[in-house]
Amino acid sequence: MLSEERIILMTRMASYERGEGRENVKIGNYFRADYIALHVLKAVVCAIISFGILFGLYMLCNIEEFLENLYKMDLLAFAREVLTYLAVMVGGYAVLTYIVCTWRYARAKKSLKCYYHNLKKLNSLYQDGQ
Repeated sequence: MLSEERIILMTRMASYERGEGRENVKIGNYFRADYIALHVLKAVVCAIISFGILFGLYMLCNIEEFLENLYKMDLLAFAREVLTYLAVMVGGYAVLTYIVCTWRYARAKKSLKCYYHNLKKLNSLYQDGQ
């Protein structure tokens, strides 16, 4: 016999599996700390590369001024200032990534919990139907 409740539940679950469930299952395969650490590490690497590109472009645009003041300026203070900017940019981006990944992981786990609850409900509907 066809059960309307089972059909509705299976349709809802199949829609979830094709949509947001695909990404949530990937997220759910990680431990929380591993998922967050992986994404923060990727973010730090990307931030360092981005800073290098931006700093290179800045230096390219202002090379004439830099070369004129090269012997007048304190290179150690300049390097300290550049490294401070790098630390602020990378640290800020890492914190932002941590917050976003924590939120994504919590949302995915909550969604998967509901999905697994529906699987158990579907299984019990099949057990009752036999």
